[in-house]
Amino acid sequence: MSVVLITGATSGIGRATAIALARRGHEVFATGRDAVALLALAEEIGPPLRTLALDVTDPDSVRRAVAAVDEATGGRGLDALINNAGYGQLGPVLAVPDHAVRAQYATNVFGLLDVTRAFSAAMIARRSGRIVNVSSLAGRVTTPFMGVYTSTKFALESLSDAMRVELAPFGVHVSLVEPGYIRTAFAGTAKGTLATASAGTPWAHLGGRVDDVMARFDAAGAEPEVVVRAMIAAVESPSPRARYIAPWWAGASLVVNLLPSWLTDAIVVRAMGLTAG
Repeated sequence: MSVVLITGATSGIGRATAIALARRGHEVFATGRDAVALLALAEEIGPPLRTLALDVTDPDSVRRAVAAVDEATGGRGLDALINNAGYGQLGPVLAVPDHAVRAQYATNVFGLLDVTRAFSAAMIARRSGRIVNVSSLAGRVTTPFMGVYTSTKFALESLSDAMRVELAPFGVHVSLVEPGYIRTAFAGTAKGTLATASAGTPWAHLGGRVDDVMARFDAAGAEPEVVVRAMIAAVESPSPRARYIAPWWAGASLVVNLLPSWLTDAIVVRAMGLTAG
């Protein structure tokens, strides 16, 4: 069995994945910022799951987590790192304030890179390991009012493709898990950022329409278990794939990338009722 660390494990997909891997016998370090949630998780599951405080945007927090893992593993480090921490900043691209854009990148991109640099060193030295980056189909298809968030996932797709080739000679596999629309607390948090970013802007009148579209997606969304299964496959498969789309049928949405831009733009404008007000 493997030693696995997962970021953002206090709720949603991250929490479900940590529990599933521990129940399959893996030694799991479930990490996050919410101390109360971490305590509840540790009390619910117990060994082989243990919890660590980790804020991916805080370099000191990352260093402490690496030290804790090294101590627990006798310096061997992780067999697998699952970069799951992240959130969605919604709003018209030009209306999202700079501090919110920077915060989005700090968690979804720069924090992920910092954590990966820190934990991959032992993998490279050992010539074995796995890195699983949780992206999204939104990292391959952009929609209005999600541009800031999806741009972080587009960045993650590119970074992961490069790392997969760069780390292969050292026996380190890099996989992307690309969820479609999943029923978690993600949507509620994201909708809150949309309302804040849109207030008092030329797009404020569209907030309700976007909420309606998101509600329809939520109603048709898959359960988190489909993503958990993809995570398990990425950790356990003898030959992990470069990409795991979860659920697999959500990949049909990628057909829009084959259409001319004028057509996809027209479809989106009509579907979302975008007007100047």
